[in-house]
Amino acid sequence: MGQAHAMSDHEYREKVFFQTFGSVPEPAFDDPKEQQEVWGGVWGCSNDVGKLRAVLMHRPGDELKVVRADKPMPEVGGFGDPEKGWYWIGKELPDLAAMQRAHDQFTDILRKEGVNVVLVGEAAPGRMKQVYTRDSCVGIKSGAIVTRLARKVRRGEELPVTRALARVGCPIVATLTGNAVFEGGGYANIDEKTAVCCVSVACNEEGVRQMQAILAYHGVELITLPGMGYRIHIDGAFNMIDVDKAIVNLNELPWFFIEYLQKRGIKLIELPPEDNAFSLNSLAIAPSKVVMHGSRSKRLEDRLADAGVELITCDYEPVEAGGGGIHCSTAPLARDPV
Repeated sequence: MGQAHAMSDHEYREKVFFQTFGSVPEPAFDDPKEQQEVWGGVWGCSNDVGKLRAVLMHRPGDELKVVRADKPMPEVGGFGDPEKGWYWIGKELPDLAAMQRAHDQFTDILRKEGVNVVLVGEAAPGRMKQVYTRDSCVGIKSGAIVTRLARKVRRGEELPVTRALARVGCPIVATLTGNAVFEGGGYANIDEKTAVCCVSVACNEEGVRQMQAILAYHGVELITLPGMGYRIHIDGAFNMIDVDKAIVNLNELPWFFIEYLQKRGIKLIELPPEDNAFSLNSLAIAPSKVVMHGSRSKRLEDRLADAGVELITCDYEPVEAGGGGIHCSTAPLARDPV
């Protein structure tokens, strides 16, 4: 019997050292198996309509107690303190118990649909808009972007959101920096390669530039729209509910974008003028399956039914009194591809 072949230094490096200590760039970060092994789950959203798997939310809490009756603010039709930066557009003070019931009803709907509801927990000190998690976090392919909120009343929400994402293992693939401001309500995915945002008081040009760079790295083109008057976010005018359907307020979208959507064959379901904008502020939990505050006019419900859309409704008015609806209250972290 011959002697065993002794491994040369070269063979050792090839067969042992590099296999043990060498760099392993593949599979890529967003590969499902890689994400499962490293991050404990498959994260990210390449669209706004695929089956919703995980969402970031915040149950309203004691942060609302900052709203005071001795601080009327007629400019917003409610209450506010410009020095401290908070405002409340409801004509009555916040009804925290009612807000929590409405939020619980909504989260119960999502959980029954198999959605993992990730709660932020305690709000940032003095920040009474934390419930509107859409603005502080944008889910993209492979993880989440933590945004930088524009207004004084919102700045600081980023830290509890970052902690919540880390707690559940959702990778933060980017954050905004410098003097960029960008809020998630100003952003929407059209498909896996195209998104849209608006330049407004909540999304400045530097914020848009940084978002464009982040998305370009992930193979996504970001279309930019001008902000329409005092409209802060695009989700008050445009909301994808299927790969080829969107609810829109045509009076608040520029004509070139309406033409673009029509050329792409996207059916535009128009918000009737008598309906409330919060009916548009809804959430697709699967293609043509939408959670929405029951519309204030039957005409929108009829239009959605005619388009083959399944509607799940809940009473969300107590939360809406703070200035944001169902869409505003959710930051999707994981969706199925479509």
